[in-house]
Amino acid sequence: MFEPVLLKNIDVADGHLVSTYEAGGGYKALAKALREYTPDEVIDLVKRSNLRGRGGAGFPTGMKWGFVPKRTGKPTYLCCNADEGEPGTFKDRIVMERDPHQLIEGLAVSAYAIGAETAYVYIRGEYVTAIRRLQQAIAEAHAKGYLGKRILGSDFNFAVHIHCGAGAYICGEETAMLESLEGKRAQPRLKPPFPAVAGLYASPTVINNVETLACVPHIIMRGADWFRGIGPDKSPGPKLYCLSGQVRKPGLYELPMGIALRELVENHAGGPLPGRKIKAVIPGGVSAPVIPEHGLEVRMDFDSLAAAGSMLGSAGVIVIDDSTCMVKVATRIIEFFHHESCGKCTPCREGLNWVVKVLRRIEAGEGAAGDLEQLEMLCKGIFGNTFCALGDGAAMGLRAALAHFRDEFVAHIEEQRCPFTEGARWDGAARNYG
Repeated sequence: MFEPVLLKNIDVADGHLVSTYEAGGGYKALAKALREYTPDEVIDLVKRSNLRGRGGAGFPTGMKWGFVPKRTGKPTYLCCNADEGEPGTFKDRIVMERDPHQLIEGLAVSAYAIGAETAYVYIRGEYVTAIRRLQQAIAEAHAKGYLGKRILGSDFNFAVHIHCGAGAYICGEETAMLESLEGKRAQPRLKPPFPAVAGLYASPTVINNVETLACVPHIIMRGADWFRGIGPDKSPGPKLYCLSGQVRKPGLYELPMGIALRELVENHAGGPLPGRKIKAVIPGGVSAPVIPEHGLEVRMDFDSLAAAGSMLGSAGVIVIDDSTCMVKVATRIIEFFHHESCGKCTPCREGLNWVVKVLRRIEAGEGAAGDLEQLEMLCKGIFGNTFCALGDGAAMGLRAALAHFRDEFVAHIEEQRCPFTEGARWDGAARNYG
């Protein structure tokens, strides 16, 4: 029986308070790390746990920490990416609102491991409650001696600062986030150099996601073997899944990494709405290519989804039923990416503009012969030719929609109309169940 780890406190009364967190064993991991482990030993423990980043890329966390150079003469920074701009994703918000001290303890242990004395939590400005809870939790942690100078009687000094973003999706990309932190326009940097060598203010910097950092205290307390014992060996640990769309029980679910997508949607989230059938599922936020119903046996881990032609991403699982027009879905998604493109790369800036024009024409019943071939050509020009993955995500998603639901695109063009009389249900589902 799986025991919730990351969400164990979210339904506890006053779970955001330090007293509640301490009563449940909070900050014991920080004390244990400072008392029993050197920084290198903490890094080695996280490496052995095989914790992979929960922000989307799935890069091994311990390996990322190990890249930070020592004795550079510059400060080392830790940045928490709490921007969470991926549509369909709300896991980090829940952690920050309901259990913010779990994140702060994760930040403190991680900072100790990499030799950082300063951390920034880059959080989207719309998360008003989460921002207030984090501010309160930081003040409580300072008062208790978990932040500040000589933490718990050690030589470790550590401070956490909150930086509120202005809602730019591109700030989910780590180097664009660093640019924003430095007061510049949020656009991705050319890599190398990578942030571990030259990140914030050209200093060594580690960037981790909220969920990733929240896993760290549990690894310290329970060990690498415990963590590796949950889910598949190459992608182990507990995982937060965001369920939304046309499904009976939308919400946030904590389950082992590697659960079957069908089990997640049908058993835990209750399956499709009454009288409907599942047509497809987006497994990792709208950046992830859609998976048709017949592919739902795929496991929800990095490697299995990659092999199936999609990706885990942010684990924002969006369920689409048989009343929904996939041309409308594809159009809305590409409109989002076009709107959020930072404009730095010509293939993304101009390519997505043309993709939106073609999709809108098809959706309006004005499609023409050759439009689908033009869309495929535009995707080819965007994919792999941009500074960051925004353009890649848009191109991959559209390619998957064209591959799995080409008949719907063809029907729009040949019949000069949308064959789905309830085509507006996609918008309604986003409002009612998202």
